[in-house]
Amino acid sequence: MHNASASTNDLQLIFVTGLSGAGKTQAIRCLEDLGFFCVDNLPPLLIPNLLEEVKKGGDHIEKIALVIDIRGGKLFHGLDNAFAYLDEKGLNYKILFLDASDDALVRRFKETRRGHPLARADGVIEGIIKERKMLSHLKSRAEIVIDTSDLSTSQLKGQISHVFGAALDKLPVSVMSFGFKYGIPMDADLVVDVRFIPNPYYDMGLKPLSGHDPQVESYVLGNQTAQQFIAQYCELLRFLIPQYIKEGKNHLVIAVGCTGGRHRSVVIANRLAWCLDHTRCKVLVKHRDVDRGAEGR
Repeated sequence: MHNASASTNDLQLIFVTGLSGAGKTQAIRCLEDLGFFCVDNLPPLLIPNLLEEVKKGGDHIEKIALVIDIRGGKLFHGLDNAFAYLDEKGLNYKILFLDASDDALVRRFKETRRGHPLARADGVIEGIIKERKMLSHLKSRAEIVIDTSDLSTSQLKGQISHVFGAALDKLPVSVMSFGFKYGIPMDADLVVDVRFIPNPYYDMGLKPLSGHDPQVESYVLGNQTAQQFIAQYCELLRFLIPQYIKEGKNHLVIAVGCTGGRHRSVVIANRLAWCLDHTRCKVLVKHRDVDRGAEGR
C-alpha cells in the first residue's frame, strides 16, 4: 500500500486500471455496490480537484474508486504526477490491476464486436501488445493483480468483494487449484507444485471423478507424504500470514497445481484453505481447471 503519512487514513482510495477488455467495468460496478464513490475515466490531472471537492463537500465520503486507463490518451501519462501529489499529501491509495491472457482478450473483443482503443488500422492483438507495454510500469506498482482470463462476471465480482469487503485486520487469501498443462495463473503470489503426490488419474475408478469426491480425497490424503506436506506447508503459512499483514499486503493468491488441475490440486487446495480458516485470513477457494475434463493428467 502506498502511504506517505497516516494523516488521512480515513479515506480509502482505489485506482482501478488494467487492460482493455479485462473487466474494469464489472469491477467498478462491484465496488459501487460495496459503497465506493466511483468515477470512470477521470483524467489524472483532475484527481487533486476531485479530492479537494470531496473534502469540502457536506457528505462524508470515505471510499473512492477511480477507473484510470489508456482511454485518457495523452492525459493518461499524468498519472505519475497524480501519485506524487497523493504521496506528498499523505493520502493512502491502492492500485487494482485487471489482467487477462491475449486469447481471452481477443475472444472478448470479437464477441462484443468492439475495436481495441489502440488497434486502429492494426489488428486487435497489436493493440493488446501496445497496451501491455504502456501499462507494464503501472502493473508493477499494483498491490492487487487479478487475472480475469477464466473468470465469469459473477466470479470477478466475488473476488472483488472478497478483497475489498474483508475486515481491516484480515488478509484476503485466494487459494486456487490449477493444472500445469493449462498454464500457471498470472496473479499467483505463491505456486505450490503437488505433482509429487501419487496421481488418482491412473486409477480407473477415480479417473472420471474430481478432488471434490470423497473417494479421491481419501486417496490423496491417505498418502503419508501428502499428509506430511500439508502439515509442514500449513505451518509455513501460519508463519507467513502475520508477516504479510505486517508488511501491508492487500491480497495473497496461493496457486496449487497438479498436471490437469482436477484431482490432487483440488484436494490439497481445499485442505490448505481449511487450514487458513483458523488464521487471520478471509479465505476464498476456487478451482480453475477442475471442469476441463478428465482427459489430462
